[in-house]
Amino acid sequence: MEWSRGSSVLDSESDLLACLHSSLDALDEKKSLIRECFIDLGLFPEDQRIPATILIDIWAELYGIDHIESIANLFELAFRSLADLVVTRKDNRDGDDYYSEHFVTQHDMLRELAIQQMCQDPIEHRERLKIDICGNILPTWWTEQKYQFIKGRLLSIFTDGEFSSEWHNLQLPELEVLILNFQTKNYALPEFVEKMYKLKALILTSDGSLPAELNNFQLVDSLPNLKRIRLERISIPSISRYPIQLKSLKKLSLFMCSIGQGFGNGSIHISEAFPNLVEMNIDYCNDLVELPAQLCDLIQLKKLSVTNSHKLSALPEEIGNLSNLELLRLRSCTNLSELPASIRNLKKLNFLDISDCFSIKELPEDIGEMCSLERLNMRQCSRLNELPSSVVDLEQLKEVTCDEETQILWEPFLPSLKNIHIKVVKEDINLNWLHKLHC
Repeated sequence: MEWSRGSSVLDSESDLLACLHSSLDALDEKKSLIRECFIDLGLFPEDQRIPATILIDIWAELYGIDHIESIANLFELAFRSLADLVVTRKDNRDGDDYYSEHFVTQHDMLRELAIQQMCQDPIEHRERLKIDICGNILPTWWTEQKYQFIKGRLLSIFTDGEFSSEWHNLQLPELEVLILNFQTKNYALPEFVEKMYKLKALILTSDGSLPAELNNFQLVDSLPNLKRIRLERISIPSISRYPIQLKSLKKLSLFMCSIGQGFGNGSIHISEAFPNLVEMNIDYCNDLVELPAQLCDLIQLKKLSVTNSHKLSALPEEIGNLSNLELLRLRSCTNLSELPASIRNLKKLNFLDISDCFSIKELPEDIGEMCSLERLNMRQCSRLNELPSSVVDLEQLKEVTCDEETQILWEPFLPSLKNIHIKVVKEDINLNWLHKLHC
């Protein structure tokens, strides 16, 4: 009955609140960051699987921690029963910093506890602000412009399919992370975004069945400190028509987005829009047939990850121009038939992942020229029937992850590659990962 009125059970059940709060009380000063991470989980909708990759981006900017410490914090929360860490594919044990299959869930009561913690301070002094909008009904304090400034560092806004994108002004001069989740087919960024000069991470998620059209994306051009953008179920052509230049952007993540010709026919060249981009992730973008050659002009790029894009059939020959690339992940691009010969020019590449690329029949003949390659994941490359002789020149290669069939291909070269470790992984086939596509 309390929930049906929109209130929290914890507001009236003091014994229950004290019992749950004891888990937070057990976190001493050394574990204070774990407490903050727990409270952050309350910013997401009830019964939703929270992608670990989103939390990694948030915590990197809020707390200055890397992905390894972020994942360690999630394990700590799970160990203390403050959250559940779900890994949707059991073959994720390669230690290759791939966390797109990691999700966090939380019991409803624990989520209520997190929300209760973030709401203890007056609105204008809260570190975190969570706003749920039903239809066009905004909180009274917002419509009345009760607070001139709000000091929050993290803002989370969730709207439903009835929202008409009519925003009131909202001033958060200290905001560092903005999460916008919507269900409409067409969505306009709030005008107040362009005043968030300290914003470091922007996360835009559409919950519709099809990628949403996004308007006003040019507002982000005024954000001098924006370092990370994550777009989920967004039409890239709808945002590429706006001329932008984000010199501070370091990481761009696209999940289940519609790519189309978004990187080829935009009003500005991608290397001009993101001149200092270091990391780019493209996951489950099912209309991606060929990786645009423009991406190869991002010469500062160190990490390029294109995964689960099952229509991708070709990489541009210009990929060898990515002279600073250290990681290339092409996991589960099942229609990719070959790697360009220019891949030999990636002299700084130390990790190559072509696992579950079932259609690759051969590796480039000069792959041995990749003088910095240390790790190679080629599990489930079932059509690969031989290796080029130049693999003996991979002097830095320390670890190859493969299956039993692929292991046989390496045996003739092992006498020349004395420092190599062949890690054979037996597949644990399950379909649990499909669940995330409907979350």
